[in-house]
Amino acid sequence: MSSDLDLNVYITEGRIEGADDGPLAGRTVAVKDNISTAGVRTTCGSEMLADYVPPYDATVVERLKEAGATVSGKTNMDEFGMGTTTETSAFGPTRNPVDPERVPGGSSGGSAAAVAAGAADLALGSDTGGSVRCPAAFCGVVGIKPTYGLVSRYGLVAYANSLEQIGPLAPTVREAAALLDVVAGPDERDATTRFGASDAGPDRHPAETTTYADAADGDVDGLTVGVCRELFDGADERVVETVESAVERLADAGATVETVSLPSVETAVQAYYVIATSEASSNLARFDGVRYGQSGGHDGDWNESFAESRSSFGPEVKRRILLGTFALSAGYQDRYYRKAQDARAWVRRDFDEAFDEVDVVASPTMPVLPFEAGETLDDPLAMYLADANTTPVNLANLPAISVPAGTADGLPVGLQLVGPRFGEQTVIRAASAVE
Repeated sequence: MSSDLDLNVYITEGRIEGADDGPLAGRTVAVKDNISTAGVRTTCGSEMLADYVPPYDATVVERLKEAGATVSGKTNMDEFGMGTTTETSAFGPTRNPVDPERVPGGSSGGSAAAVAAGAADLALGSDTGGSVRCPAAFCGVVGIKPTYGLVSRYGLVAYANSLEQIGPLAPTVREAAALLDVVAGPDERDATTRFGASDAGPDRHPAETTTYADAADGDVDGLTVGVCRELFDGADERVVETVESAVERLADAGATVETVSLPSVETAVQAYYVIATSEASSNLARFDGVRYGQSGGHDGDWNESFAESRSSFGPEVKRRILLGTFALSAGYQDRYYRKAQDARAWVRRDFDEAFDEVDVVASPTMPVLPFEAGETLDDPLAMYLADANTTPVNLANLPAISVPAGTADGLPVGLQLVGPRFGEQTVIRAASAVE
């Protein structure tokens, strides 16, 4: 396995010490570089923010420090979270510890690679359309995308507000769940953290009465696993065989396996990219060289100064801003954006109906093996289509986990398990039975 220097895991290295004791005392946690750290630069993998130093910690960073963790550095990522390979970073690509000639996935590739390479014990990433689960699958580690609202987004630099969540990456399911225990919970600074969604009562957040690490007991007796065939269709045969073997292990452990249908997922990638790019177009408008970002100079000529500042964005970010601006423009909003929201509602309905029959839905995390370095840079559509199995989860705001299912041709393959809203305990229990 290559050294961290070869892998380009960190954009900024440096220890941020936590409390003297706590559940994470003595543990190092790598933090994705779109999560604010007071006094330590936060670049989002972009030249636009190459010199930006936040004046405050994100809520999740505060909770890490209170739990005794040491932040080991800020990890490399696709620029502003826009990518599936960690190759769109302005600071160079991260390489996969399993095979440095392949990508680690993205956009949280630096976080997953840090865990896989042993450069950190644990890590945090953010997941807008699969950006925790994809690199977890490609690097052979565990990644959890929590239910929208379980973890505070305060201090996360926004890509697409209605889709993204901060999530843990770890070598094992139990360790990922223990990290989730630390960062999950309500936050008065983030109105998206949910209340009234559990048996705890209308004024309690689900995480306040739950210990997620305790669910990693491997007990799946009586659990019903729904295999979604739409999410297997078209996947690499080697991936399918490996994931099917992992599902068989669940059956051997006592779970019941059934087939479920989610016809709406065939529209998920299209709907996701319309919604995500539309929100990105709005969110990234603040990076104009005045409020945030590199100054464009050109004193007295606002248009030239603005254009020069925006040139700091890389090609993939520019592409997505243009797509989102077009989708929201006069005459096209009904044709694209509103139809995408209708498709999103259809995805949510299909999952709700599936969970009337099963406890978790199983699929490959990624339909392909890790790409070779540079393979998708000239073919962004191939990169977008690789998100086919992960984007439906974000559209429906559900929890999901990627757990190593095994290897194919020596490369990691991930099994994705999706649960109902705030069903983290169920997916963690099922995933722990696969390990």
